[in-house]
Amino acid sequence: MTLKERITEDMKAAMRSKDAARLSTIRMLLATTNQREVDERITLSDADVLAIIDRMIKQRKDSITQFGAGGRADLVAAERAEVDVLQAYLPKQLSDAEIDALIAEAIAKTGAAGVSGMGRVMAELKPQVAGRADIGKISGLVKARLIG
Repeated sequence: MTLKERITEDMKAAMRSKDAARLSTIRMLLATTNQREVDERITLSDADVLAIIDRMIKQRKDSITQFGAGGRADLVAAERAEVDVLQAYLPKQLSDAEIDALIAEAIAKTGAAGVSGMGRVMAELKPQVAGRADIGKISGLVKARLIG
């Protein structure tokens, strides 16, 4: 079962259980994926769907920060609930040791030395860590490893 099929089945289950908050978030996710498929005239792979979920989670975390600064606890709670629903579709997150091992392997494979090789290392790592680790964190670790 593809990730998109799983999301569709979860939507049906949320409809049956009358879980309005979960249903709303899942419908929003499906609408985003369907819109991208229509716009680009492609069928999304699981990696593409994971990228959409990552982007949606990042948007909600930014909103949580903004709503928190504005004193809107009700909106913060709603956004957190959406993040929880979306995170359920992400694969198990990588541990720090696993991330370090992947970075070392990518550096050895690409032969990168210095910051100039960072793009090659990140290109090697991105498909391996998609949805399983924060790309920004990975980028910082790669840069630190290549510099010193």
